[in-house]
Amino acid sequence: MILALFAAGVATFSQLYSLQGVLPQLAADQRVSESQAALTVSAATLGLAVSVIFWSRVADRHGRRSSMRAALAGATVLGLLVPLAPTFEVLLGLRLLEGVALGGIPAVAMAYLTEEVSARAAAVAAGTYISGTTLGGLFGRLVAGPLGDVIGWRGGTFVVAVVAAVAAGVFFLLAPGPQGFVPVVRHSERDLPLLSKLLACLKDSRLVALYAQGGLLMGGFVAVYNYLGFRLEAPPFLIPAALSSLLFLAYLSGTWSSAQSGRIAARVGRLPVLLVSTAIMLVGLAVTWADWLPSVIVGLLLFTAGFFGAHATASGWVPNLVKVGRAQASSLYNLAYYGGSSLFGWAVGLALQWLGWSGVVAAVGALILVAGLIALALLRGAPGAERTPGTRVG
Repeated sequence: MILALFAAGVATFSQLYSLQGVLPQLAADQRVSESQAALTVSAATLGLAVSVIFWSRVADRHGRRSSMRAALAGATVLGLLVPLAPTFEVLLGLRLLEGVALGGIPAVAMAYLTEEVSARAAAVAAGTYISGTTLGGLFGRLVAGPLGDVIGWRGGTFVVAVVAAVAAGVFFLLAPGPQGFVPVVRHSERDLPLLSKLLACLKDSRLVALYAQGGLLMGGFVAVYNYLGFRLEAPPFLIPAALSSLLFLAYLSGTWSSAQSGRIAARVGRLPVLLVSTAIMLVGLAVTWADWLPSVIVGLLLFTAGFFGAHATASGWVPNLVKVGRAQASSLYNLAYYGGSSLFGWAVGLALQWLGWSGVVAAVGALILVAGLIALALLRGAPGAERTPGTRVG
């Protein structure tokens, strides 16, 4: 189970973000602007966002493993076709469909492991899956970027797609058969109307506040990584893609901070961790403003660590606040998370075109500030917000 989930995370997120590492090359090859090139990332995350609720429903009825297998099979085929797209419009269409297929992994993975492993092993399995998603995203960017500088963006993304196909094959071979899954039978007592579950989640202002954290913060996070390559390849830096792609290693600071945020939240409560992580994002963003490479690196490390600390806190808080429709509550968080990535990952590019990197800093800073104000206004007093003596934050 642990190896299978790790492979699923690698297969999904290496494909999802591989084009982020080659956006400057793609823009030059396709003769499109920075914001238009970023649509190739936004199209995939939009497809993922709109499909997670559908996949959660499919998995309730047809099983977790079979749904994940179908998702990976579809995504693998589409991922291999993406580098062959004859036009920019076809490329966007393929990326949208690829995102729809990939939505079956984050929508189902946690439910699958919860049902199939003991409570004692669940934390290890969940952590392994998350590390697979982080390393998969990092791998896709680091491989596609340098290769794209040598053999073009098509060659770089094709290599990533092949590796993702191998990882998908590992999941097919290793994922254990369902033992704890009980299908939801149509019209049974457990088969509550989907709309009723969704509305119950959306009526809770605390859940809506957490969805806003995911959408706004992820939107800003993806925007910075989308457009950083364009900045570094231009004056005064003039850094080739093969070297600028190495800055994606800053992602590893998020691997560390996401784990630390849970431990700290157990001592002080989730809201302080969320707010401090958001503040760290803002400080890191401001530090990237200077036209000095060491400043950009330090700022990116802080920005990334802050984002993953906030995301780990918000996403882990959602199940603790849900009364009806736990799967749908998590799917709504994913919808906001990847929807924000799609919208703001593209829209901030307009600020880049108008005002340069200062526009990116201003736009992303505004998103972070709004997220922090929403958290302050709506999450104070929520279960788990503050540490209560004698209790643990689950």
